[in-house]
Amino acid sequence: MNQAPDRDSFAAGAVAKMADTAVHTRSTTIIPSLGMSYIRVIRHGSPTRGALPPMPNPLHEERPTEGVVVLTLDRPERRNALSIELRDALSDSLDALAADVGVRCVVLTGAGTTFSSGFDLGEFRLAADDPAFGERLWASSDRYHATVLQFPLPLVAAVNGPAIAGGFDLAVLCDVRVGADTARFAHPERMFGPVVYAPLRELVGGATARDLCLTGREIDAAEAHRLGLLRSVVPAERVLDEALSVASRTAEASRDLLTTAKAKILRHAGIAAGATLDL
Repeated sequence: MNQAPDRDSFAAGAVAKMADTAVHTRSTTIIPSLGMSYIRVIRHGSPTRGALPPMPNPLHEERPTEGVVVLTLDRPERRNALSIELRDALSDSLDALAADVGVRCVVLTGAGTTFSSGFDLGEFRLAADDPAFGERLWASSDRYHATVLQFPLPLVAAVNGPAIAGGFDLAVLCDVRVGADTARFAHPERMFGPVVYAPLRELVGGATARDLCLTGREIDAAEAHRLGLLRSVVPAERVLDEALSVASRTAEASRDLLTTAKAKILRHAGIAAGATLDL
C-alpha cells in the first residue's frame, strides 16, 4: 500500500490541529488535549522555526531483579512525547534486550506523571517543511511499531498516568498492562489522521475498539480495567512496584519457554507488522 497520501494528510492534520487547539500565552504554546509538544512562540503567538532541542538520555534502563529490565521514557517536561530520538532509543534498546540471554521480561513506564502523550507533534510541523525529515520521521515510526509489536519476550506496561494517542498504542502493544488510578486513554488524533487499530482490537474486541478509535472518547483507569485493557489498577505511587511484581512472576519461567509462549501469542494475534498507518 502507498503510504505517502496518508502520511502527508496525517502530518498536515497534525500541524492544523496544533494551530486550532493551542492555547497561546505571551511566551509559550501548550496543546492541553494532546499534550504532545511544547513549542516556544514569539510575543504575538507565532511558533518559532527550528527543531525542538534534543533531550539527553530520553530512555533509561534499570535491572532491578534477575531477568527483569525496566525501560523508562524520560521526557517528563514533554509528557514523554515519542520523538524520533526517543522512538529510536526504544527500538535500539529492545533489539539489544531481545539478544540478551539474561533478559526474560521488560517493563515499560514513563517518568513523571504521564505514561506518554504520543508522538511529538512539533516534529510533524518540521516534516511539513522538510521532506527529508519527514522520511526520517516515518522510517523511525515504522521501525518502532514493528520492534515493539514483535518483541520476542513479555512486555509489561506500568501505565503511570495518561496514555494518549501514540502513548495509548504503546501501552496496547505491551502484553500486560498495570495502571495507576490516574491513568486515562484516548485517541484524539482520530481528528486528523488514521488511528492504530489492530493491536487494540486484538485485546478488547472489535466493538470496543471501533468505539474508541472512531469516537476518540476518553476512558479512565476503572473503565480500562472493566474492558480488560488493564490487569489491575493501583495508586500511582505503587504502579511500578505492581508491574515489577508481574514481571518477576513472569520471569520465573525460562527464557526458552517465554519466547515460545510469546511467539504463539503473536502468531494467534495475527497482526502483520507493516507500516504504521496500516496497523
